[in-house]
Amino acid sequence: MLHNPFFLIFPFFLLACFLLYWAGARHAYTRRPLAEHGDPGAFDWHFFVPCRDEEAVVATTVGRLRADHPRAHVWVIDDDSDDRTGAIVAELAERDRRVHLVRRHRPEARQGKGAALNAAYDELNQFLSREADRERIVVCVVDADGQLDPNALNVVSGPQGFGDPEIGGVQVSVRMRNTEDKRPLPDRGRVRNAFARLLVRMQDMEFSVSNAGMQLLRARTGSVGLGGNGQFTRLASLDRIASAERRPWQRGALLEDYELGLHMILTGDRINHLADTWVSQEGLPHGRRFLTQRTRWAQGNLQCVRYAPRIISSRHYGGRGILETLYTFLQPVAHLVTLALCALMFALLGLTAAEDGFGAAFGGMLALWPLVVALAVVSVLPFVLWGPVYRRDRADDRSLLTALLWGLALWLYAYHLFPASARGFVRMLRGRNGWAKTRRNAEATDSGPVAIEA
Repeated sequence: MLHNPFFLIFPFFLLACFLLYWAGARHAYTRRPLAEHGDPGAFDWHFFVPCRDEEAVVATTVGRLRADHPRAHVWVIDDDSDDRTGAIVAELAERDRRVHLVRRHRPEARQGKGAALNAAYDELNQFLSREADRERIVVCVVDADGQLDPNALNVVSGPQGFGDPEIGGVQVSVRMRNTEDKRPLPDRGRVRNAFARLLVRMQDMEFSVSNAGMQLLRARTGSVGLGGNGQFTRLASLDRIASAERRPWQRGALLEDYELGLHMILTGDRINHLADTWVSQEGLPHGRRFLTQRTRWAQGNLQCVRYAPRIISSRHYGGRGILETLYTFLQPVAHLVTLALCALMFALLGLTAAEDGFGAAFGGMLALWPLVVALAVVSVLPFVLWGPVYRRDRADDRSLLTALLWGLALWLYAYHLFPASARGFVRMLRGRNGWAKTRRNAEATDSGPVAIEA
């Protein structure tokens, strides 16, 4: 059975797809043109900040948005929090007419981030006059712990952003702002803190260069994805989706941000990614919270597979966009198949060793060592090569050796995708789809669930 062509072809096929995708992403990132600035005054800006039990961070986030972007309105959606989130925002709104509190109450509340954003969309519609030019009104979603680049609106309003009338959405780059925190876990020892620092660094490396390269590649294929933090959309584009789908954000979706981007492209709008501005958030230093977050993302990715027929038949997706989107959809599936094949391979090797002896089985494997080494080098090298790129753009005070070691760590870090995909698949089979949020770093306790489930 080990000689079955599928066992031989499938791993090489996956590796070839990965290398092709990596090469395109790296080229798109390293050769990107510098984004030109536009006139933010040509647009009206509205920030949506969905919150559930965010008293630890919400005042800082709202204060920063108002200070850095004084012409913008900030809409905070309190999704029936059990803490003082609503009270804090109400106090801010009393002192500042550009701060708005959107209150939600159970049973309508706590139905996911998409439902909360739809509530803010409805409130904004009531707030605006009938004569408002909805093509020049831009909505930006910022996480409750998000901090937007003070220069972001200049970049997003430029010719590569909303200065182009065909652009309906813009996603900016994402950074982790706690990469230099020496003790991300103050109550833990040296080893745990070293792991926590590396975990945060890997998240920053993943988002700021690797994922940014992936998004810039998608800009060339017409399939840029929107994220949950730093997501900009024209109000008119949200209207077009609402007209077709009854609401802009899909209720119950675990990746409501990515699904919004799919709907935006399906309705004929273009999306661009701008890597020259950013939104920052806190990287997760807790392994359990991190795996919980990535499980939700993997499960949300699996949910998106249902869009494949619509994308394939859509006139708004070109051939390259279809291939890129299907590749993204099928990543968790590929991880699951790979895990299954590995388990089957080890089982068959065990049976072979039992029948022919351990020496014969080991000798057969040893004969393949040149191929194994070559595959290992080809698999690891793309991750290592992100290291110098990351050093240039995000950590130029570090040595080249450190950057290369970070690249090697990024390769090991990527293996979290396999357990996350498996856990997401199991949750889907069990019908468990209700995620709300992962606890913030400011919520120091490790007792209780790492994510609150609706």
